Amino acid sequence: MNDSGIAIRVADVSKRFVIRKEKSLKERLVNFGRSNIHKEDFYALSHVTLDIQAGATVGLIGPNGSGKSTLLKMIGGIIQPTAGLVQHRGRVAALLELGAGFHPDLTGRENVYLNASILGISVAETDSNFAEILEFSGIGQFIDTQVKFYSSGMYVRLAFAVAVHVDPDILIVDEVLAVGDEPFQRKCMDRIRDLQRQGKTIVLVTHSLDQVAEFCDRAIVLESGKIAFDGEPGLAIQALRKDFETIRRRHTAEIGAESDEPARTPEITGVQLKALADGSALDVLQSGDGLVVEISLALPSTTDEWIIGMGIESSGGQVIFGTNTKLLGTVTSRIGGETVFRFELDKLPLGSGQYFVHASYGTLTDGELFRIPQAAAFSVSEETNNVGVVSVVATGSLVTVAEAGHRATN
Repeated sequence: MNDSGIAIRVADVSKRFVIRKEKSLKERLVNFGRSNIHKEDFYALSHVTLDIQAGATVGLIGPNGSGKSTLLKMIGGIIQPTAGLVQHRGRVAALLELGAGFHPDLTGRENVYLNASILGISVAETDSNFAEILEFSGIGQFIDTQVKFYSSGMYVRLAFAVAVHVDPDILIVDEVLAVGDEPFQRKCMDRIRDLQRQGKTIVLVTHSLDQVAEFCDRAIVLESGKIAFDGEPGLAIQALRKDFETIRRRHTAEIGAESDEPARTPEITGVQLKALADGSALDVLQSGDGLVVEISLALPSTTDEWIIGMGIESSGGQVIFGTNTKLLGTVTSRIGGETVFRFELDKLPLGSGQYFVHASYGTLTDGELFRIPQAAAFSVSEETNNVGVVSVVATGSLVTVAEAGHRATN
């Protein structure tokens, strides 16, 4: 790589896997040497090109089977591309699969040294870091037990501890952090923040969109082996959720097409946002103002068991507020046909940014039947003296040590 500011370069990369249609060894032997009708090419990645700057934290997101893990394994050198070029600069620490790189018959201690040696770390350097690795993993007395007796959580804790303590220039992580318990996940996130402060390059594959919004300064959406979006994490999450909704609608349409009878199911036909003060349509809300959410439905038959819900989410997918008619104790009269339900929200002290409103429908018997993730959107654009999703009036003042001590005693 000629550009010194680039840590990872992926140039026109494709990855082909061969899917064999034979179901048994006998079929393979019978079909051996024949034409290619008994096998099929599958491209997990197709002509992917991207550069990742040194010190960046990049999230790879997308539906299952979109090629995220395949791309991460190629960046880590685990697999090679069918076509194209993958380059990286510096030491790479990879945490890709549960137990990857561990030998089940070796102890935890032996696997620490084995993993470190694979990453190019000397025995002396591993010796100096071993106590910190052991403390971080929390394995304790089980460090000299064969790892085949470890739980999945113990596997992950030890593997992550090794990966982040070998001073990597590039850390790549594939979803495995979801296996650890909550205290360990917090410890991992703190360590990732520390690596960010040190200017390390981090590539993260995760289905947790909150983590992408919180930690990443760039997100790449993969779909069917191609880049569907590359840019700011909030916008990437929006693009991914639109993909999810498109997939859901396509699946619903396919089910309807397979049926001999026309589908007659409840449907949300529209969501409108209005100002609480005067009922006018809005797409920009002033912090502290009220909001009206009107949900229009088409019901094929009458029912008195309906539940209608709504919620507000940040651009990063964080749920800000949510409610439904059951939680509100709404009296459910019998409804049917074209129906509109109105939610009134009083005084929303939201911080500046873009927000999405989701809408849902269900019944008391079956619970929630379907949801539209991004049924409507609005923004709050006013200047505030704070960051975050809540706008709070805050002041600050400097006090002396004596004043602070006096207040504490009282």
